[in-house]
Amino acid sequence: MRSGLNIPSRAVRRRRTARANPRAAALLRGTALALLTGICLTLPFPAQSFDSLGFKIIGPDKDTLESSLRAASILAQLEKDGDKAPQDVLAAAQGDYARLVEALYAQGYYSAVVRITLDGQEAATIPPFSAPKQINKVRVRVEPGARFTFGQAKVAPVNKRAPLPEGFAPGAPAQATVVRDTAQAAIEGWRAAGYAKAQIADQTITARHAAAKLDVALAVAQGPQFRFGDVQVTSDSAVREARIRQIAGVPRGETFDPVAVEDAAQRLRATGTFRSVTVTEAEEGGPDDTLDILIDVTDRKPRRFGFGAELSTSEAVMLSGFWLHRNLFGGAERFRIEGEASQLGGAGMKPDYDLTARFEKPAVYGPDTMFFATTGLSYDDEPDYIDRRFTFGIGVTRAFSKQVSGEVGISYSRSNITDLYLPGDPTRLLTILSLPTAVTIDRRDDKLDPTEGLYLRAELEPFSIVNTGDSGGRYAFDIRGYRAFGAAESVVLAGRLQVAGMFGPEAADAPPDYLLYSGGGGTVRGQPYQSLDVDYSGTRLGGRSFVGLSTEVRVDVTDSIGVVGFADAGYVGAESFPDGSGDWHAGAGLGIRYATPVGPIRFDVAGPVAGDTGEGVQIYIGIGQAF
Repeated sequence: MRSGLNIPSRAVRRRRTARANPRAAALLRGTALALLTGICLTLPFPAQSFDSLGFKIIGPDKDTLESSLRAASILAQLEKDGDKAPQDVLAAAQGDYARLVEALYAQGYYSAVVRITLDGQEAATIPPFSAPKQINKVRVRVEPGARFTFGQAKVAPVNKRAPLPEGFAPGAPAQATVVRDTAQAAIEGWRAAGYAKAQIADQTITARHAAAKLDVALAVAQGPQFRFGDVQVTSDSAVREARIRQIAGVPRGETFDPVAVEDAAQRLRATGTFRSVTVTEAEEGGPDDTLDILIDVTDRKPRRFGFGAELSTSEAVMLSGFWLHRNLFGGAERFRIEGEASQLGGAGMKPDYDLTARFEKPAVYGPDTMFFATTGLSYDDEPDYIDRRFTFGIGVTRAFSKQVSGEVGISYSRSNITDLYLPGDPTRLLTILSLPTAVTIDRRDDKLDPTEGLYLRAELEPFSIVNTGDSGGRYAFDIRGYRAFGAAESVVLAGRLQVAGMFGPEAADAPPDYLLYSGGGGTVRGQPYQSLDVDYSGTRLGGRSFVGLSTEVRVDVTDSIGVVGFADAGYVGAESFPDGSGDWHAGAGLGIRYATPVGPIRFDVAGPVAGDTGEGVQIYIGIGQAF
């Protein structure tokens, strides 16, 4: 309730006092500053945590152990990351007891004593929800004790065809990882022989601390030997169940093999129709020692389309696009239509166009064989000729193993060719029947960005020009190798050898696209596109043989950026098999790579270093490594 008296507010009274007495004003300012300071000190600022982390290992193995213990420690990770909130430090310290002991067990130390103190207080004694407001010093002290060796080391029964780890033997260091690997190897050895439900039935592990010995006895229950039973599809899919079983190719009635189970899953993944694939064994076998296999798949969206572009100063702009159906008739068939326009906007170049369609049906003659059919229309306007062509072909590919595949087919093509190098630009019609075959060995660790391994592809295509009676063949070899060096394998040395040729008809009578050139992004960077050819008595055409050599040194600068130095050389000759009578040219340059989920983005700048086919620099931009 307000009174009728006019009492000035506290602030008004302060202002009046300040005007009346300067000393009082100064006193008020000092009091206010002190009050604000006190309030600020009581605010809940984020607490800072430990300034240092010390590891002390007692014993002769301290240098070896410290690196492995630090790798296992969350405290060490917090120190490196700079995340030092007290509650996080306390949680990490209390969890590190088990992590450090486990790391010691893995190396054979079973009498270890681990102490972790936070400002002198044992971390294990601090209540989890009562973390100190501040932690300055964290100390980890480990007394590993003696390193144990195996006293007894027994596992039985074992499949003698499946070797056990060499370290599981009396007198060897008693590492916990060796015990675990031995148990797993014993189980997998029996599973590989068809005993799908093999397991460790009993284990006795005794640590004799006085003698620093670890006695281990593992008893394996191998169970019955199974044969593959029914294959059940346990999920809904737009792909027919019969086709899923056919593609998986589980050998019903044969002895169980875990490799066959994984191969079945890999075949289903390879179709590209499914987003996820899981192939598992039934929990229990049947009364006649058969074991059912369960397949669970999740479909991808059936349709997809995409676009691409590539730019180089020698080959101008290339634009491409595709449309894909992953399950055309309900049997995981793939149908892809792709169009491409190249040499767009290049000086002195005329555009080329290509439209192709490809149909693939997996598991037609067994689970590892795929049928394909292709057709296409193309228009190539080159300096020497104009080629208007229709093609159609069918064939099969077969995977002989995870790394080796083969291909065989029959192809028909009809070309209307205008020879621009002859007076009057005469036109000729070629009808060609050919039998393309190929073998591929692919041992690369990554197809998009390989760092290790080998790639080899060999092609041979006998052909007959039906309307002229000429016949011959063409061949090609493509060999690529990769090797990583340095810290974290950040340096990759890559090399490539290409050899190709055509035998049979003379160059003037051969299909123009069978002739060979050098220069450009696929052969010699730094040289103009298809700039190296052959002089046939005053008429320049593509050669009948080709050799290409390429080397690259790729260096990772960061996780996503790399630099590349490269050198390429190319040879073209008039002979069917390279004999050195032709001409060489070469180019070299530098590039940048930017890693993306679909492969590195490539930017290369190159110039000629040998030969007289080009001058100035060439620029290449695309997706994926050059090879």
